[in-house]
Amino acid sequence: MDYYVIIPAHNEETFIGLTLDSIVKQTLLPKKVIVVNDNSTDGTEKIIDEFASTHPFITKLNTASSTLHMPGSKVINAFKKGTELTDDNYAFIVKLDADIILPHNYFEKIAYIFKERPQIGISGGFIYEQDNEDKWVLNHPMDKNHIRGAIKAYSKSCYKAIGGLKSAMGWDTVDELLAQYHGFELYTDDTLRVKHLRPTGNAYDPKAKLLQGKAMYTMRYGFWITLIASLKMAIKNKKLQALSDNMYGYFEAEKEKTPFLVTEKEGRFIRKLRWRNIKQKIMA
Repeated sequence: MDYYVIIPAHNEETFIGLTLDSIVKQTLLPKKVIVVNDNSTDGTEKIIDEFASTHPFITKLNTASSTLHMPGSKVINAFKKGTELTDDNYAFIVKLDADIILPHNYFEKIAYIFKERPQIGISGGFIYEQDNEDKWVLNHPMDKNHIRGAIKAYSKSCYKAIGGLKSAMGWDTVDELLAQYHGFELYTDDTLRVKHLRPTGNAYDPKAKLLQGKAMYTMRYGFWITLIASLKMAIKNKKLQALSDNMYGYFEAEKEKTPFLVTEKEGRFIRKLRWRNIKQKIMA
């Protein structure tokens, strides 16, 4: 199965070589890897060039966006730049972070999942990060069927149905909600253990703290689902400040009439899906 891998990269000289090395060692190689060098000021470009010189399927694309490392818009804008170098002849497309190490059979198993179960629209493995004792431990605070944004693979039919990825905070939630809206399933494979070399959010600009609540507004969650989701997030992460930050961000987005990421019909589906999941967890 042909597939594309697109890697947005901003100042990733410490990790990008390890990520690319894990890709060139895959048992099923990609049709093309497009590394989008987004305004890097370190040695990222040199490392990409070194891999591209010995592996013809690796391509570098230079672009210049904001120097701020904001979640959502920056990384997806870079991803979209990368898609401009693809054609329509692929089975699935992958958005990959530049600070991970994949098991060697990662994409072979992803291809098998999509081939054997056409109803699956988004698939991936699980993220592991090093703890204080340098042990690799699972870091998956979301529901088990959620695929982390660092390692998302989309079947072509699903990717086209959802209209690609949204350039906004919450892109890696709204994609899964829209996939389900269009009748696709989500699938995570717990045998695919991916090493994440930099803990999530460590490089984000401090201005990003209100964006989660804004994202919930733009996905048409409504007040009560936003409140419940924010409380759950604050408890899981042991950061009560997240609750007030999220709600403040939600009300700011409402006051500013921030454009929604989904239609009214999609919003009704999303709220119904969220309430059903909440009730199932309460009853469990």
